Amino acid sequence: MTDTGEELFSGPGAEAIYRQGLEAGEFNIQRCEECAAHVFYPRVLCPDCGSPRLGWIRASGRGTVYSTAVIRQRPERGPHYNIAIVELAEGPRMMSRVDGLAAEDVKIGMAVEARIAELDDGPAIVFDPVEGDGG
Repeated sequence: MTDTGEELFSGPGAEAIYRQGLEAGEFNIQRCEECAAHVFYPRVLCPDCGSPRLGWIRASGRGTVYSTAVIRQRPERGPHYNIAIVELAEGPRMMSRVDGLAAEDVKIGMAVEARIAELDDGPAIVFDPVEGDGG
């Protein structure tokens, strides 16, 4: 009997599982059981080898700012903020923001640590600078 893949794709989708983890206070990413690649954003197939066998692991939370941009807005709309691409210690990159310092002070190469923040639309990963990092 051949594997039709139905058991691999039954139940909640990858994004739903990721969000359930955040709601439970866990930052999880996927790891391919075939090629061992770490994967983020949640997917149903490994972007490296195409395997549907993606498991979940707890992310270390450590990362490095890969790129950053300052979003400037009028004072009545609030302070400027940053959007950053953070390269996780496990390898994948994710878009987020760095909190805890002025948007202009976020630097490429800066060490950061993930935390789960409660935003208007639910829990999300944001990053804080690692103290003592020269950036």
